[in-house]
Amino acid sequence: MSKIEDQDPSGERHTDNPILCEVIERNIHTIDRLRIEAAQARKTPDRVSDAITDFSGRLLFVYVHIVWFGAWIALNTGKLGVRPFDPYPYGLLTMVVSLEAIFLSTFVLISQNRLSEEADRRAELSLQIGLLTEHEVTRVLRMLDAVQDKLGIENDEDIELAQLELATKPEDVLAEIDSVHKSVQRHTTWKEWLASHPGMKKSH
Repeated sequence: MSKIEDQDPSGERHTDNPILCEVIERNIHTIDRLRIEAAQARKTPDRVSDAITDFSGRLLFVYVHIVWFGAWIALNTGKLGVRPFDPYPYGLLTMVVSLEAIFLSTFVLISQNRLSEEADRRAELSLQIGLLTEHEVTRVLRMLDAVQDKLGIENDEDIELAQLELATKPEDVLAEIDSVHKSVQRHTTWKEWLASHPGMKKSH
């Protein structure tokens, strides 16, 4: 990949970090490859459901039904020289449309279930990467503390920094989220909740 060069007002050229660009490009290609592999791994019913769902979500689907309903009603008025086969109130058309709605909703639900499974996998991947990142950052902070002690550098007594050096457990975070949500729900307004938690005002 070619390097991207920018020129500032002083006339000097700056080259972007090619390593960073290659990492981003590699990640994009990896994600695209995984998405294509997931699409190719679909079974025939899933492919049919996705095709029907995709078509039903386009304006062409609306236009087809407008023409269909208009032609059906016009043919059953008896004014076009055709004997009405489904006169008003169009019971046959109603039954056909109802059956179409049942099957169409089923196909849409099948596609949504598959997409939901893929979304859950991506969320699980993001969660695992986030947990790994948190673990790595915690280890880096501890290593920096060890380096400070080794070099005899005075360590700043920062409570927040000391808390960041502690390992974060997902179950503890979830428990805190539930606790905060319940606390907020017990108050009628957000301002009342902030008033009962003075420490939160400083961070907002």
